[in-house]
Amino acid sequence: MNEQAPVRLGIAGLGMAGAVMVHAARAHPDIALIAAADPQPAPRAAFTADTGLPAYADLAALCDDPKIEAIYIATPHQFHRSHVAMAAAAGKHIIVEKPIALTMGDADAIIRMADDADITLIVGHTHGFDPGVRLMRRLIASGAHGRLGLIAQWNYTSYLYRPRRPEELDTALGGGIVFNQMPHQIDIARVLAGSRARSVRAHLAALNPSRPTEALGSAMIFFEGGVAATLTYSGHDQFDADEFHGWVAESGATKSPSHGAARRALASVASEAAARTERFAYGAAANPPRAHLPHFGVLLATCAGADLRASPDGVTVYGQAGITEYAAERRPGVPGRAEVLDDLVAALRRDVTPLHDARWGAATLDIALAMLTSAREGREVNLAGSA
Repeated sequence: MNEQAPVRLGIAGLGMAGAVMVHAARAHPDIALIAAADPQPAPRAAFTADTGLPAYADLAALCDDPKIEAIYIATPHQFHRSHVAMAAAAGKHIIVEKPIALTMGDADAIIRMADDADITLIVGHTHGFDPGVRLMRRLIASGAHGRLGLIAQWNYTSYLYRPRRPEELDTALGGGIVFNQMPHQIDIARVLAGSRARSVRAHLAALNPSRPTEALGSAMIFFEGGVAATLTYSGHDQFDADEFHGWVAESGATKSPSHGAARRALASVASEAAARTERFAYGAAANPPRAHLPHFGVLLATCAGADLRASPDGVTVYGQAGITEYAAERRPGVPGRAEVLDDLVAALRRDVTPLHDARWGAATLDIALAMLTSAREGREVNLAGSA
């Protein structure tokens, strides 16, 4: 393999996730962006105007493009199995957005597709790739702070009150926080714990009948080796957890307090699906400068000798010697997404097996589904798979 040849990438879906990936791909020195696909004409036109590259109306045309080597799939969750099947059948390597699928049956089918086609498949749980999370994992794995015992995460956002497509408010079609937000927390916990999850106990709730999907919840994940992780998430647009992160937004950009702004804006929206495209799809708005690292709310890891907290620029360690700040590596491009692309390049150009492969994605989905079962049945759920 020629390590110097950039990976030739196509992007399926020019919504919010796809839009960010376009910018990440264009900034990555080892990625050559080739084309995109989206059913909506406005983001397609904006993409071509910005890049001079083709934008197809459907995934089939993207898969048929012989110049494309790998495809990033950021289409609605309910299409992940069929869209992975199309890309794999065309011999394309794949990054698929989280969750890998909505059922374990579909996740297992995706694993078989990747194996049968002999392709690399990476699941883009982007916050598990965040530079701060990876630095925290290295500090834990070094053993310098003693054995890991507890991981604590909590995030309060405006998620539920941003404009949504109808399926995003239907759990059966992949709506709600369990499929869209808490997988980031699950993935971060798994990266830091470094061991298999044994069981899950969860509470979930939907407090607004007009938005009938899980909007808030807490879960405890028990890992082999004695580590536990607590996860809390609320998307009710009331308290904002970024207040505890120096008013640094999830993307790493600085922000101002705007409690309740999403609810107020939503009240005047006639079509949420149209508003979602207008506000968040490619070409809708310029990306604010990212002065700091991306994050996903408050993250603490307790080891025998120190507590480690994700900070705006790295990891803060609280130990017997006091407080020490470790800066995460800063590099050009889009943090988090750049690391996803790094793993794709390493897999295709240096034959490095990615951590976040199809089996990893299926294990994260297994935990998310166990959370739904636990909340519904009011019990701890044992994980039979390899989560």
